[in-house]
Amino acid sequence: MITYVLFAVGLVFLLKGGDLLVDGASALAQKFNISPIVIGLTVVAFGTSAPELIVNILAANSGNTEIAIGNVLGSNIANIFLVLGIAALIHPIAAKRNTVLKEIPLSLLAALFVGLAANDALFDGAAASVFSRIDGLVCFLFMSIFMYYVFSITKSEEDILETDIPLISPFRASAYVGLGLVALFAGGKWVVDGAVKMAGALGVSQSLIGLTIVAVGTSLPELITSAVAAYKHKADIAIGNVVGSNIFNVFFVLGSSSIIRPLPFNPNDNGDIFVVILASIVLFWFMYIGRKRLLERWQGGMLLSCYIAYLIYVISVKG
Repeated sequence: MITYVLFAVGLVFLLKGGDLLVDGASALAQKFNISPIVIGLTVVAFGTSAPELIVNILAANSGNTEIAIGNVLGSNIANIFLVLGIAALIHPIAAKRNTVLKEIPLSLLAALFVGLAANDALFDGAAASVFSRIDGLVCFLFMSIFMYYVFSITKSEEDILETDIPLISPFRASAYVGLGLVALFAGGKWVVDGAVKMAGALGVSQSLIGLTIVAVGTSLPELITSAVAAYKHKADIAIGNVVGSNIFNVFFVLGSSSIIRPLPFNPNDNGDIFVVILASIVLFWFMYIGRKRLLERWQGGMLLSCYIAYLIYVISVKG
C-alpha cells in the first residue's frame, strides 16, 4: 500500500516540480533579457517534458529499461490521441503553418528513427536489438537541428508563443528551480520504484505499466495545459506544443536515457512504435481534411477513440 501511495505522491511531485522549474527558470531568463518567445519555446517546452526526462533517467540508471522505452512511446501516443483528442473535443484547435509543414513531419521522422535504430536484429541480423549510445548521440544531433529550427522561427510573427512569465525576485526564482529539481527527482524515483513493484504485484510486464500508467501520468502537464487552453479558446498553439513535446521526448529524453545505459529493445514493442508513427500520420492527414489546419471536434473524438482502442490492444497483448 505504501508503494502505491508513494507512486501517486510521486506523480504529484513530478507535476508540481515541473511547474516550479518552469516558473523559476522563466523568471531568471527574463532577468537576463532573454526573449519571451525563446523562453516559451525552450524553457517551457523543457519543463513540460521534465517528468518524462527524470523518470527515464532514473529508470535507465536502475536498469528498468522497459519502463524507459515504454514511457517515451506511451507518452507520445497519449499526447496525440489523448491530449489533442480531449482538447479538440472542448474546442476546435488551429495549427500553425510551420507545425503542419515542418514539426509534424519531424515528429514522424523521430518515430521512424526509433523503429530503425532499435531493430538491430531485424535490419542488421544482430543477435539482439539495442538502442545504443551511438543511437543516443544521433538523437542529440537531431535535437540540435530542432533547436536551431526553434530559434530560427522566433523571427516569424506567425509562430510567436505567448508565455506567462511570473514576476518574482531572482532569489525566489532560484528557490523555485531548486525545489522543482528536488521534487522532480524525488517524484521520479517514487514513480519508477512504484511502477516496478506494481508490475510485479499485478503480474504484468514493466513495459505495460510504462506505456499506460506512467506515460499518462508524465503527460498530465500537456493534458492540463491543452485542456485549459481549449476551454479558454486559446488553444491555437496546443498542437505545436504537443508535437514539440513528442520530438523532445525522442531526441532528448530517449537519447539521454540510452547514453546513460544502452536500452535493450523487445521486438514486441514494434507494435507501439507503429502506433506512434500512425498517430503522427493521422494528425498530419487531419490537417488537410475538413477545414484546413484545424482539428475539429469530430476529429478529436476519433483521436480519443484511437487511444481507447490502443489501450485495449496493449492490455490484451502485454497484460
